[in-house]
Amino acid sequence: MQQSVCNVTLLVDDYDKGIEFYTHSLSFILLDDIKNGPNSRWVRVAPSHKLGQAGAALVLMKAEINQHQWIGNQTAGSVAFFLQTDNFQRDYENMLQKGVTFLELPRDEPYATVVIFQDCFGNKWDLLQAK
Repeated sequence: MQQSVCNVTLLVDDYDKGIEFYTHSLSFILLDDIKNGPNSRWVRVAPSHKLGQAGAALVLMKAEINQHQWIGNQTAGSVAFFLQTDNFQRDYENMLQKGVTFLELPRDEPYATVVIFQDCFGNKWDLLQAK
């Protein structure tokens, strides 16, 4: 049996704001943007890896009124997502040029070169290149 995690939900307050950030600032691909109700869309974005390779897409889910407190804080202040790269310096510099907010300077850890950044909703991410 072969399994993989294919999607991860990310709460947002605006679909288009999320699409803009992820496709422009992080160079993700817009996989789906399908209207499925009066105020609901099926929106998926993913890093620009080859389709069929392992890796999850983000499902941008517009928060309901009682969920707004969790936008940007789905993991109670911890790093929520991990963006792995094959060229840390290239992607770090590209993200800096596009105005991505970094919360620290890059550092070397035993497992990777890593830096924490924030998306437009306040979620913490690690950009990392494994050693």
